[in-house]
Amino acid sequence: MSDQQATFKSFQDSTEQDWQIIGKAFKGFAGELPTRVIRHLSLLEGDCGGFPVDRLEHCLQTATRAWEAGEDEEYVVVALLHDIGDTLGTYDHGEVAAAILKPFVSEANHWLLRHHQIFQGYDYFHHLGGDRDMRDKYRDSPHYEYTRHFCEVYDGKAFDPDYKSRPLTFFVPMVERVMARPRKTIFNGIKDV
Repeated sequence: MSDQQATFKSFQDSTEQDWQIIGKAFKGFAGELPTRVIRHLSLLEGDCGGFPVDRLEHCLQTATRAWEAGEDEEYVVVALLHDIGDTLGTYDHGEVAAAILKPFVSEANHWLLRHHQIFQGYDYFHHLGGDRDMRDKYRDSPHYEYTRHFCEVYDGKAFDPDYKSRPLTFFVPMVERVMARPRKTIFNGIKDV
């Protein structure tokens, strides 16, 4: 971490030298993103919210099931982090997970993250007086079946207190690799970012 700081008081007064200082600091900060994500995911430990397992265990079970089924590393990371938004995006947690992972994942995995909550609702919305077929409005999406499969095979089955999931430490290197290099970001094409 550098002790240097930019000297401007407004963006309009910033200089190239200021942005070189900021860019250098940004690289270090951005490199620590996987660590911050794992730390935030750990906040789900102990938070059952009435479910048979806590939210962290649910994420670990989802990721372990995907890994054991031979899904690729990006998919496993998506499975691990799909509910990371529960703490801050309580009413739309899929959007939070999708925003965090958007620069690092495929369009299909990003879509899955954004919409999995609606798709999972097929199994329980009707118990709450809601429309279990809400997901049908997305039937024309090329990612409909992909997301339905995730919810049916991995997400929806990951509430078993007797299931032996892999520990979080098993997945950390995968998160680090997937999040090592963003594919799409507003900084694409800008030098030194």
